[in-house]
Amino acid sequence: MGSVKVRVGYGLGVRTRLNDASFLDVVDTLENLRFDSLWLSERIGGDAPDPLVAMSMAAARTTRLKFGMSVMVLPGRNPVVLAKELATLDRMSKGRLLPAFGLGVADPQEQQAFGVERKQRAKIFNEALAVMRSCWLDESVTFHGEHFNYDNLRVEPKPLQSPPEVWLGGIAESELKRVGKLADGWLPSFVTPIDAQQGWKTVTEVASQHDREIDPEHFGVLIPYVIGDAPEQLLAGLKARRPDLEDVSVLVPNSWNKLVQLIQQFTEVGASKFVVIPLSEPSSVHAWNDHLTDASHHLLPLQT
Repeated sequence: MGSVKVRVGYGLGVRTRLNDASFLDVVDTLENLRFDSLWLSERIGGDAPDPLVAMSMAAARTTRLKFGMSVMVLPGRNPVVLAKELATLDRMSKGRLLPAFGLGVADPQEQQAFGVERKQRAKIFNEALAVMRSCWLDESVTFHGEHFNYDNLRVEPKPLQSPPEVWLGGIAESELKRVGKLADGWLPSFVTPIDAQQGWKTVTEVASQHDREIDPEHFGVLIPYVIGDAPEQLLAGLKARRPDLEDVSVLVPNSWNKLVQLIQQFTEVGASKFVVIPLSEPSSVHAWNDHLTDASHHLLPLQT
């Protein structure tokens, strides 16, 4: 796998409290330390900032750092308006946008916010993604689906990346199939290297069944970690999420060395793009800066 470029980015997660001016200080640190990218999660009822606004702030503040969503909810948004917003952001940032979308968390409060019934989400998602790609690539959009209908709709400007590559997450069979059919890259979370290896096999098989090929560079993993003991509540939550695993703590490395080892295990099965998320967030901007400086000493030597 020597030819793929290993890259390490930072994710802020749904619990981040970086939703004021302190966010920009952390963005500066990520840029100065030369991490590859910044990833913003979405939770309407959580402290995490809105991903589109936060990405725009980060883009204006930096010249090199890429930025993406981990992940942005697509069902419930106007795909044409969102396509224009993201195209604008991609142009203004000189092509540093990494769009990643999901169906939305299975939570009644969040679903209420987006106004989409759980059973409708997948169909709406598939149509919305097709509409967005058409907005980005076609001179005019004509689309007739169950949820969206457009005739000769003109959407400008076009993004700088033609088109931006869309990454999807998920490890369930239906999600892997969606990645193979629709996505340009795969970014699962809370997975083991064996899960990732098997999932990537399914993704590439489904892609080839649809006469598609997903770039081997576009196999990533989102890795949560803690430095020290993982909170019991967190492990209990993971147990509910992954009842199939005997020891869920394997999903959350609890030292820099274990995090490095886990990234190396993922690279051995073909992954090369990593988003690490600290599950115990540093308590202040100063603590964040110290934490990221420590992280850079351990993680950035992995970048090839």
